[in-house]
Amino acid sequence: MSYNPTMQKATLADVPRDVHGLISKRTAELDGVAVTEVTFGVGARWSNDLKEYAGTDLCQLPHVALVTGGTLAVEMADGTNDEFSTGDVMLLPPGHDAWTVGDQACTFVEFSRGGDYYGSD
Repeated sequence: MSYNPTMQKATLADVPRDVHGLISKRTAELDGVAVTEVTFGVGARWSNDLKEYAGTDLCQLPHVALVTGGTLAVEMADGTNDEFSTGDVMLLPPGHDAWTVGDQACTFVEFSRGGDYYGSD
């Protein structure tokens, strides 16, 4: 089987936002790879803004992302924690909570395969 890739382009600013409380995202799909810009507004916390929608106590999705603005604090189920700021690349395994640190929104761009994690109500 041969694979013949084609050049693809999407503009995230043209994608409507999917908003859940203080957290919003836009996802562009490129031939099996989803590129999602996620914004945690000031005061956003996954367990406050997305927990009910996701239906789990902690986020059960893996994330590979580049932080493009602000700072995101992350705490794993085992209590380990870290902060990720502008320019950091993060790999988060399932089983975490996350929230914005300080008075600036945190934005990151995430790369994944397999489509949109939560759908787009």
